[in-house]
Amino acid sequence: MTSPVITVPLDAPVAEIAETLRRAGISAVVVVDEAEGVVGLVSEYDLLARTGRTARDVMTTGVVSVTEDTDIADVRHLLVVRRYRRVPVLAGGRLVGIVSRGDVVALMATEWVCGVCGEPVRGEHPPDTCPKCHSDGEKFTLQQQPPGA
Repeated sequence: MTSPVITVPLDAPVAEIAETLRRAGISAVVVVDEAEGVVGLVSEYDLLARTGRTARDVMTTGVVSVTEDTDIADVRHLLVVRRYRRVPVLAGGRLVGIVSRGDVVALMATEWVCGVCGEPVRGEHPPDTCPKCHSDGEKFTLQQQPPGA
């Protein structure tokens, strides 16, 4: 997950959104209302395919989101099977992050190795206990992945 998320208000001008995407090196921004609620997304595609002056005019509505507790397999399903490129992450109805395909690929490249039995485990954080030898999660070390792994 990437946090904090770059957001724009409903009345953000299209030119400003395009500059934000370019400057940040991202392909979409989350559109929020006055209460900071997620109301849409504006992607590069939206800017190219739709005409309008503000985020409200060109944004994609009906945004699918997940919570911090959503299983990574479910997020992967949205990104792969449903072909979403990014999914906002909410906690208590508030935007706390965004998960993109790149985030999941980075997670796949993060591997922890148990210092007791050598069991590898992939994930952003080491597990609480080793699934093989049940040793304490503090025994895990981050294994650097070679380029292209």
